[in-house]
Amino acid sequence: MFSDLADSTALASRIDPEELSEVIAAYHRCVAEVIVRFGGFLAKYLGDGVLAYFGFPVAHEDDAERAVRAGLQITRVVAGLASGGTPLSARVGVATGLVVVGEIGSGEANAVVGETPNLAARLQAEAPPGGVVIAPTTRRLTGDWFHYRDLGARHLKGIAEPISLTQVLDERIEESRFAASRGALLTPFVGREQEIALLLDRWRVASEGEGQVVVLSGEAGIGKSRIAEILRERVADAGTRIRYQCSPYYTDTALHPVATQLTAAARIDPGEPVESKLDKLERVILPAAIGPEVALPLLAELLAIPPGDRYPTLTMGPELRKVRTLQVLADQLFALGQKRPVMVLVEDAHWIDPTTREWLDAIIEPIGAQGVMLLVTRRPEFQNSWGHHPNVTSLNLNRLAQRQSAALIAYAAGRSLPAAITEAVAARADGVPLFIEELTKSVLESGLLREIDGELVVDGPLPPLAIPTTLQGSLLARLDRLSATREVAQIGSAIGREFDYKLLTAVAGLPEGQLQAALSQLEVAGLVFRRGRTPEAIYAFKHALVQDAAHDSLLKGRRQQLHARIAEAIERQHPEVATSQPQLLAQHYAEAGFAERSATAWLQAGRLAASRSASSEAAMQFARGIDVLQGVEPGRERDRLELDLQVGRGSACTVAHGFSAVETERAWVRAIALLRDHPEDLRNFWARRGLSAVYSSRADMTKYAAIAGETCADGRRSTRGSASSPAPTRSSARACISATLG
Repeated sequence: MFSDLADSTALASRIDPEELSEVIAAYHRCVAEVIVRFGGFLAKYLGDGVLAYFGFPVAHEDDAERAVRAGLQITRVVAGLASGGTPLSARVGVATGLVVVGEIGSGEANAVVGETPNLAARLQAEAPPGGVVIAPTTRRLTGDWFHYRDLGARHLKGIAEPISLTQVLDERIEESRFAASRGALLTPFVGREQEIALLLDRWRVASEGEGQVVVLSGEAGIGKSRIAEILRERVADAGTRIRYQCSPYYTDTALHPVATQLTAAARIDPGEPVESKLDKLERVILPAAIGPEVALPLLAELLAIPPGDRYPTLTMGPELRKVRTLQVLADQLFALGQKRPVMVLVEDAHWIDPTTREWLDAIIEPIGAQGVMLLVTRRPEFQNSWGHHPNVTSLNLNRLAQRQSAALIAYAAGRSLPAAITEAVAARADGVPLFIEELTKSVLESGLLREIDGELVVDGPLPPLAIPTTLQGSLLARLDRLSATREVAQIGSAIGREFDYKLLTAVAGLPEGQLQAALSQLEVAGLVFRRGRTPEAIYAFKHALVQDAAHDSLLKGRRQQLHARIAEAIERQHPEVATSQPQLLAQHYAEAGFAERSATAWLQAGRLAASRSASSEAAMQFARGIDVLQGVEPGRERDRLELDLQVGRGSACTVAHGFSAVETERAWVRAIALLRDHPEDLRNFWARRGLSAVYSSRADMTKYAAIAGETCADGRRSTRGSASSPAPTRSSARACISATLG
């Protein structure tokens, strides 16, 4: 970093040398204090100029950011100085690069060798008084922490090529995920004009009070999210926008997208006091059909906020509680629509949980009378029965045509590419926009092209492997070129689509500086986005396919080791997550090869879902626990665990799918088989009773009579119960006998 006192020559002509000396000394003191405060090293004074290093002698993971923050603070502090009533101002330049610091010959210690200090000095000369100007490399490293102004490319003395300059205006107060996502939309939109026009027409109709539902379908990478973002941008000034993001890791967690959105809307911080959380929740609740005395306790429960004594205790059972919660959510949405039109985006519905799906099913028809547009993006595997509603439109995205692909390649590259490259990328991308963008980036980063007379040409014959034949190959090639960061990308991919800095640190076991440098490279390469500041930062892969490629590149042994460390780190550092989201632990233990630990966590997840009357999710979680155990050798502990899972699944399937469902029958049949060596276990009665209900519902009286007889026999033998399996009551035994005799 180079700082200089602006207009010092004019100042010297106005005041005597002694006063000038005092002014410069005060300036030096101010600058030195700021540099030290931000962890920099004051290298030397050059008249009224100051040279400082950040990253020497002690490196920090955010040295570029520290240098820029120090520069901004220097301009503010110097502006507070004055000479003869005239305010002073400083100019600051910041450049980033590799240098050698040490003693040169027998002269100056801590001297620096390299072009970076010279570039910093040239940059400060381009800065306006009171301004900070940074180099392109520094700009990439500082990301979205600041507000910037592009000054364009300029020729600087002693530097052959023009340099793109950026002025830093001030610190960014708040960073949002939406802003980060907008930063990812680097290419103009190509080939979707008709789809956008249709969506805008549906928005117009909804804005007039006739609510609309649009289901936007297409394969991964085809552009669903991009279209949704464009629509959100177009309607931003005309209505309220709500986003429900579904996740592949929470497909069996009831109302996860809704709870996440409500938490964000209320600006609830997980670490703040309960009373503060409740205050924020109350501020976002609108007057609706269901009053706040019922709505607030239900929504507080959804967000896992203890209501304390603030609200009356709700006496309704789990099933009624779920019904009322869904009603409250619908009421709040429609109340919002009464104020101004609402655009609701449900993204990646192929990962939706059953309860959120149930809520959507319930509001599809009533939306028709509201000022609400619901846009649902999905992959082909998501099926729905909404098509018969007159207010529902299905929109399928097809792949781009050859001409459109060529245009997108040129946009992604920022200029025209050689015809051979364009044809090869288009052929391998097969019209998928994501594939096109990623393959084009791969070509640009490969060194395959060089510029001649302002045009890019292929540097020699086009080799067969110059362009990967699949997107995964392209992504892996990019990871290979970032060899120092590949391990960090792999660790992050094992954690999930999103991974937080603290958990990554615990699992990676790398020095903080090395880890932060690797993450910065991943950001610069466009593989991940970041929101928040370290150590609270959360990173997200740009695409799910990027995560998949990194994860698939792990050898099995390394992958299992990582997932085991992730699960253990969650239990150790985030016990509240392990308790509230046991399904997350279950997935990592399954990937680690710890089948019994995984099954135990799935059992906990299923029981938690069942206690909340989320029977569909509970059935799915019990089933996943059973699947995990399939490769485990039979044994006492293994069979006990499966028995618990089968009994839980039988009960959950009965509620979710009905007595006659095949899943219900299979669960009870397998539970009875596991119980044959345990005749005294009281669950013999309950399992047989469940199976008898299956056959009764099917009117299969032969099987019903046989199993009912066994049930009654078990009921007569049972004389006492346990905490997990209470003894059958006399009334239940009499009911069984009566049904058999009848």
